[in-house]
Amino acid sequence: MSNPIGVFDSGFGGLTVARAIIDNLPGEDILYLGDTARAPYGTKTLPQVREYALECLDFLAGQDVKALVIACNSASSAVLHDARERYDMPVVEVILPAARRAAKVTKNGEVGVICTAATAVSQSYDDALAAVPGVQLTTTPCPLFVDFVEAGITGGPEVMAAAREYLLPIREAGVDTLILGCTHYPLLTGVISYVMGPDVTLVSSAEECAKEVYAELTNNGLLAPTPRTGTLRFLTTGNPERFAKLGRRLIGDYIDEVESVPLA
Repeated sequence: MSNPIGVFDSGFGGLTVARAIIDNLPGEDILYLGDTARAPYGTKTLPQVREYALECLDFLAGQDVKALVIACNSASSAVLHDARERYDMPVVEVILPAARRAAKVTKNGEVGVICTAATAVSQSYDDALAAVPGVQLTTTPCPLFVDFVEAGITGGPEVMAAAREYLLPIREAGVDTLILGCTHYPLLTGVISYVMGPDVTLVSSAEECAKEVYAELTNNGLLAPTPRTGTLRFLTTGNPERFAKLGRRLIGDYIDEVESVPLA
Protein backbone atom coordinates (compact mmCIF):
# COMPACT_ATOMS: atom_id res chain seq x y z
CA MET A 1 0.00 0.00 0.00
CA SER A 2 1.36 3.39 -1.00
CA ASN A 3 0.04 6.77 0.06
CA PRO A 4 -1.11 8.99 -2.82
CA ILE A 5 0.51 12.09 -4.27
CA GLY A 6 -1.69 15.12 -3.58
CA VAL A 7 -2.01 17.38 -6.64
CA PHE A 8 -3.68 20.76 -6.26
CA ASP A 9 -4.72 23.32 -8.87
CA SER A 10 -7.15 26.19 -9.11
CA GLY A 11 -9.08 24.30 -11.75
CA PHE A 12 -8.33 22.22 -14.83
CA GLY A 13 -4.82 23.29 -15.81
CA GLY A 14 -3.23 21.06 -13.21
CA LEU A 15 -4.64 18.07 -15.09
CA THR A 16 -1.68 18.54 -17.46
CA VAL A 17 0.59 18.03 -14.44
CA ALA A 18 -1.42 15.01 -13.27
CA ARG A 19 -1.19 13.50 -16.77
CA ALA A 20 2.58 14.09 -16.87
CA ILE A 21 2.95 12.42 -13.44
CA ILE A 22 0.88 9.45 -14.64
CA ASP A 23 3.15 9.12 -17.70
CA ASN A 24 6.34 9.33 -15.60
CA LEU A 25 5.09 7.39 -12.55
CA PRO A 26 2.29 5.03 -13.65
CA GLY A 27 2.48 3.08 -10.38
CA GLU A 28 1.66 6.05 -8.16
CA ASP A 29 -1.75 6.83 -6.67
CA ILE A 30 -2.88 10.40 -7.33
CA LEU A 31 -5.40 12.48 -5.39
CA TYR A 32 -6.28 15.59 -7.43
CA LEU A 33 -8.13 18.62 -6.07
CA GLY A 34 -9.33 21.36 -8.41
CA ASP A 35 -10.64 24.52 -6.72
CA THR A 36 -12.97 25.27 -9.62
CA ALA A 37 -15.49 27.08 -7.38
CA ARG A 38 -12.97 29.91 -6.94
CA ALA A 39 -11.13 29.68 -10.25
CA PRO A 40 -9.46 31.37 -11.99
CA TYR A 41 -6.72 32.34 -9.53
CA GLY A 42 -4.75 34.33 -12.10
CA THR A 43 -7.02 37.37 -11.87
CA LYS A 44 -7.09 37.46 -8.05
CA THR A 45 -4.74 39.22 -5.62
CA LEU A 46 -1.82 37.26 -4.19
CA PRO A 47 -3.27 37.37 -0.62
CA GLN A 48 -6.52 35.86 -1.96
CA VAL A 49 -4.64 33.18 -3.86
CA ARG A 50 -2.56 32.40 -0.78
CA GLU A 51 -5.67 31.97 1.39
CA TYR A 52 -7.42 29.67 -1.09
CA ALA A 53 -4.30 27.65 -1.89
CA LEU A 54 -3.39 26.97 1.74
CA GLU A 55 -6.95 25.87 2.47
CA CYS A 56 -6.77 23.35 -0.38
CA LEU A 57 -3.28 22.17 0.55
CA ASP A 58 -4.34 21.75 4.19
CA PHE A 59 -7.19 19.55 3.00
CA LEU A 60 -4.89 17.36 0.90
CA ALA A 61 -2.32 17.13 3.70
CA GLY A 62 -5.11 15.76 5.90
CA GLN A 63 -5.76 12.94 3.41
CA ASP A 64 -2.50 11.09 4.23
CA VAL A 65 -0.74 12.10 1.03
CA LYS A 66 3.02 11.50 0.89
CA ALA A 67 3.85 14.57 -1.20
CA LEU A 68 2.13 17.77 -2.30
CA VAL A 69 2.25 19.13 -5.83
CA ILE A 70 1.20 22.75 -6.37
CA ALA A 71 0.17 22.36 -10.01
CA CYS A 72 -0.66 26.02 -10.49
CA ASN A 73 1.77 28.83 -11.26
CA SER A 74 -0.34 31.49 -9.53
CA ALA A 75 -0.59 29.39 -6.35
CA SER A 76 3.11 28.46 -6.52
CA SER A 77 3.96 32.16 -6.64
CA ALA A 78 1.78 32.88 -3.61
CA VAL A 79 2.46 30.02 -1.20
CA LEU A 80 5.62 28.08 -2.03
CA HIS A 81 7.76 29.27 0.87
CA ASP A 82 4.85 28.98 3.32
CA ALA A 83 4.03 25.49 2.10
CA ARG A 84 7.55 24.13 2.53
CA GLU A 85 7.58 25.32 6.14
CA ARG A 86 3.98 24.27 6.84
CA TYR A 87 4.02 20.62 5.69
CA ASP A 88 6.26 17.77 6.81
CA MET A 89 6.52 16.18 3.37
CA PRO A 90 8.02 17.00 -0.03
CA VAL A 91 6.35 19.98 -1.71
CA VAL A 92 6.86 20.34 -5.45
CA GLU A 93 5.81 23.39 -7.46
CA VAL A 94 5.91 24.37 -11.12
CA ILE A 95 8.07 27.52 -11.29
CA LEU A 96 11.61 26.52 -10.32
CA PRO A 97 11.73 23.32 -12.40
CA ALA A 98 10.58 25.20 -15.53
CA ALA A 99 13.01 28.08 -14.90
CA ARG A 100 15.92 25.66 -14.49
CA ARG A 101 15.04 23.89 -17.73
CA ALA A 102 14.74 27.17 -19.67
CA ALA A 103 18.11 28.38 -18.39
CA LYS A 104 19.65 25.10 -19.55
CA VAL A 105 18.23 25.06 -23.08
CA THR A 106 18.43 28.72 -24.13
CA LYS A 107 21.26 29.47 -26.54
CA ASN A 108 20.95 33.25 -26.89
CA GLY A 109 19.90 34.01 -23.30
CA GLU A 110 16.55 35.46 -24.37
CA VAL A 111 13.80 33.64 -22.45
CA GLY A 112 10.10 34.40 -22.56
CA VAL A 113 7.39 33.59 -20.02
CA ILE A 114 3.67 33.59 -20.70
CA CYS A 115 1.54 33.39 -17.57
CA THR A 116 -1.43 34.74 -15.63
CA ALA A 117 -1.56 38.28 -14.28
CA ALA A 118 -1.00 37.02 -10.71
CA THR A 119 2.16 35.16 -11.69
CA ALA A 120 3.45 38.17 -13.65
CA VAL A 121 2.86 40.52 -10.69
CA SER A 122 4.63 38.14 -8.31
CA GLN A 123 7.77 38.19 -10.51
CA SER A 124 8.40 34.59 -9.46
CA TYR A 125 10.12 33.70 -12.72
CA ASP A 126 12.26 36.85 -12.48
CA ASP A 127 13.37 35.69 -9.04
CA ALA A 128 13.97 32.13 -10.21
CA LEU A 129 16.22 33.28 -13.06
CA ALA A 130 17.85 36.25 -11.33
CA ALA A 131 20.99 34.32 -10.42
CA VAL A 132 21.50 32.94 -13.95
CA PRO A 133 24.09 35.05 -15.78
CA GLY A 134 23.29 36.22 -19.29
CA VAL A 135 19.55 35.47 -19.20
CA GLN A 136 17.12 38.22 -20.18
CA LEU A 137 13.47 37.56 -19.33
CA THR A 138 10.42 38.88 -21.19
CA THR A 139 7.11 38.24 -19.41
CA THR A 140 3.64 38.56 -20.92
CA PRO A 141 0.33 37.77 -19.19
CA CYS A 142 -2.14 35.89 -21.39
CA PRO A 143 -5.39 35.98 -19.38
CA LEU A 144 -7.74 34.77 -22.11
CA PHE A 145 -5.80 31.54 -22.57
CA VAL A 146 -7.20 30.15 -19.29
CA ASP A 147 -10.74 31.12 -20.29
CA PHE A 148 -10.35 29.34 -23.64
CA VAL A 149 -9.03 26.14 -22.09
CA GLU A 150 -11.69 26.05 -19.36
CA ALA A 151 -14.34 26.48 -22.06
CA GLY A 152 -12.83 23.53 -23.93
CA ILE A 153 -11.61 25.75 -26.80
CA THR A 154 -8.04 24.86 -27.78
CA GLY A 155 -7.99 26.03 -31.40
CA GLY A 156 -9.75 28.18 -33.95
CA PRO A 157 -9.62 31.83 -35.08
CA GLU A 158 -10.32 33.38 -31.65
CA VAL A 159 -7.47 31.53 -29.98
CA MET A 160 -5.13 32.23 -32.90
CA ALA A 161 -5.92 35.96 -32.81
CA ALA A 162 -5.30 36.15 -29.06
CA ALA A 163 -2.06 34.19 -29.41
CA ARG A 164 -0.74 36.51 -32.12
CA GLU A 165 -1.50 39.57 -29.97
CA TYR A 166 -0.11 38.16 -26.70
CA LEU A 167 3.02 36.68 -28.24
CA LEU A 168 4.03 39.72 -30.31
CA PRO A 169 6.28 41.28 -27.59
CA ILE A 170 7.80 37.85 -26.92
CA ARG A 171 8.61 37.41 -30.60
CA GLU A 172 9.96 40.95 -30.89
CA ALA A 173 12.33 40.25 -27.98
CA GLY A 174 13.93 37.50 -30.06
CA VAL A 175 13.47 34.71 -27.51
CA ASP A 176 14.67 31.23 -28.39
CA THR A 177 12.99 29.63 -25.35
CA LEU A 178 9.44 30.15 -24.08
CA ILE A 179 8.18 28.97 -20.70
CA LEU A 180 4.51 28.01 -20.63
CA GLY A 181 4.10 29.54 -17.18
CA CYS A 182 0.56 28.35 -16.56
CA THR A 183 -0.44 24.70 -16.46
CA HIS A 184 -3.40 25.41 -18.76
CA TYR A 185 -1.09 26.50 -21.56
CA PRO A 186 0.29 23.08 -22.65
CA LEU A 187 -3.22 22.43 -23.95
CA LEU A 188 -2.61 25.30 -26.39
CA THR A 189 0.83 24.08 -27.48
CA GLY A 190 -0.22 23.72 -31.13
CA VAL A 191 -1.31 27.35 -31.47
CA ILE A 192 1.58 28.74 -29.40
CA SER A 193 4.18 26.73 -31.34
CA TYR A 194 2.65 27.81 -34.66
CA VAL A 195 2.81 31.51 -33.77
CA MET A 196 6.30 31.34 -32.25
CA GLY A 197 7.79 29.24 -35.05
CA PRO A 198 9.96 26.11 -35.12
CA ASP A 199 13.11 27.78 -33.80
CA VAL A 200 11.64 28.53 -30.36
CA THR A 201 11.80 25.79 -27.72
CA LEU A 202 8.69 25.53 -25.55
CA VAL A 203 9.24 24.58 -21.89
CA SER A 204 6.18 23.09 -20.19
CA SER A 205 5.97 23.83 -16.48
CA ALA A 206 3.76 20.71 -16.24
CA GLU A 207 6.36 18.37 -17.73
CA GLU A 208 9.20 19.81 -15.68
CA CYS A 209 7.11 19.59 -12.51
CA ALA A 210 6.46 15.88 -13.14
CA LYS A 211 10.21 15.25 -13.49
CA GLU A 212 10.76 17.04 -10.18
CA VAL A 213 8.09 14.87 -8.51
CA TYR A 214 9.97 11.76 -9.68
CA ALA A 215 13.25 13.14 -8.29
CA GLU A 216 11.72 14.12 -4.92
CA LEU A 217 10.03 10.75 -4.40
CA THR A 218 13.21 8.93 -5.37
CA ASN A 219 15.44 11.04 -3.11
CA ASN A 220 13.08 10.57 -0.15
CA GLY A 221 12.53 6.83 -0.64
CA LEU A 222 8.82 7.38 -1.31
CA LEU A 223 8.34 5.68 -4.67
CA ALA A 224 5.50 3.18 -4.75
CA PRO A 225 6.56 -0.48 -5.00
CA THR A 226 6.44 -1.83 -8.54
CA PRO A 227 4.95 -3.35 -10.55
CA ARG A 228 1.55 -1.88 -9.78
CA THR A 229 -1.07 0.31 -11.43
CA GLY A 230 -1.79 3.55 -9.61
CA THR A 231 -5.27 4.71 -8.70
CA LEU A 232 -6.66 8.12 -9.64
CA ARG A 233 -9.13 10.08 -7.54
CA PHE A 234 -10.45 13.48 -8.59
CA LEU A 235 -12.06 16.07 -6.31
CA THR A 236 -13.49 19.50 -7.07
CA THR A 237 -14.90 22.37 -5.02
CA GLY A 238 -17.20 23.17 -7.93
CA ASN A 239 -19.58 21.16 -10.08
CA PRO A 240 -18.38 17.53 -10.36
CA GLU A 241 -20.34 16.81 -13.55
CA ARG A 242 -18.82 19.83 -15.32
CA PHE A 243 -15.37 18.91 -14.03
CA ALA A 244 -15.70 15.35 -15.33
CA LYS A 245 -17.00 16.46 -18.73
CA LEU A 246 -14.29 19.04 -19.37
CA GLY A 247 -11.60 16.95 -17.71
CA ARG A 248 -12.28 14.02 -20.03
CA ARG A 249 -12.12 16.37 -23.00
CA LEU A 250 -8.70 17.57 -21.85
CA ILE A 251 -6.98 14.36 -20.69
CA GLY A 252 -9.29 11.55 -21.80
CA ASP A 253 -10.61 8.56 -19.89
CA TYR A 254 -8.26 8.94 -16.93
CA ILE A 255 -11.20 10.70 -15.27
CA ASP A 256 -14.06 8.47 -14.21
CA GLU A 257 -15.93 9.66 -11.13
CA VAL A 258 -15.43 13.14 -9.67
CA GLU A 259 -16.25 13.89 -6.04
CA SER A 260 -17.43 17.19 -4.58
CA VAL A 261 -15.52 18.80 -1.70
CA PRO A 262 -17.33 21.73 -0.01
CA LEU A 263 -14.29 23.90 0.79
CA ALA A 264 -15.37 27.09 -0.97
